[in-house]
Amino acid sequence: MHVQEWLETIPAVAVYALVGVVIGLESLGIPLPGEIVLVSSALLASQHGDINPWVLGACAIAGAIIGDSIGYAIGRKGGRPLLAWLGGKFPKHFGADQIALAERSFEKWGMWAVFFGRFVALLRIFAGPLAGVLKMPYWKFAIANVFGGILWAGGTTAVIYSVGIVAEAWLKRFSWLGLVLAVAFGVTSMLVIKSRAKKAAAKAEQNAEPQPEPVAAAAD
Repeated sequence: MHVQEWLETIPAVAVYALVGVVIGLESLGIPLPGEIVLVSSALLASQHGDINPWVLGACAIAGAIIGDSIGYAIGRKGGRPLLAWLGGKFPKHFGADQIALAERSFEKWGMWAVFFGRFVALLRIFAGPLAGVLKMPYWKFAIANVFGGILWAGGTTAVIYSVGIVAEAWLKRFSWLGLVLAVAFGVTSMLVIKSRAKKAAAKAEQNAEPQPEPVAAAAD
């Protein structure tokens, strides 16, 4: 059963709760399809008056911000051993390559990695815990977390809801085409991410190798 079809069978309050919980757990660091659930719920809201888009967006924003904050606290307390444990449990999401890519992004962009990480599936899972592990000042994390959560969760809800209102018939007609394009985009993005992750891991490993000490010049 498609996610949207399943959402149609549950009451509006349950939809609000589901969106907030799934997005919160994903932001906390658990690999879950938060974006799929949010998009499906926003589209469902555009087709059924029982679901209030404002309440839906608020629940999504709250889940994103709270989940990321909890992830930050867990990462700050757990440190590197936490990443090692997550790598053992979720090797496809928290493997050495993925962690190397995420760390490189944080080192390069700082708090902007938390902000823009909302829009990238891999960094959306990593942002909170990794910011805590890397001891990012909480005020920087909080600013990026709040604004990123509002823009991603609220913006996604608003855009999908608006598109659903003005183009419901079009979306139904081309649902399979949209699905194919989404899958193709997702696969391409994943291949690019994996390639960059391998390069980042190789570079990190190369930098970690001890350099040979220079041979002392022979005394005259």
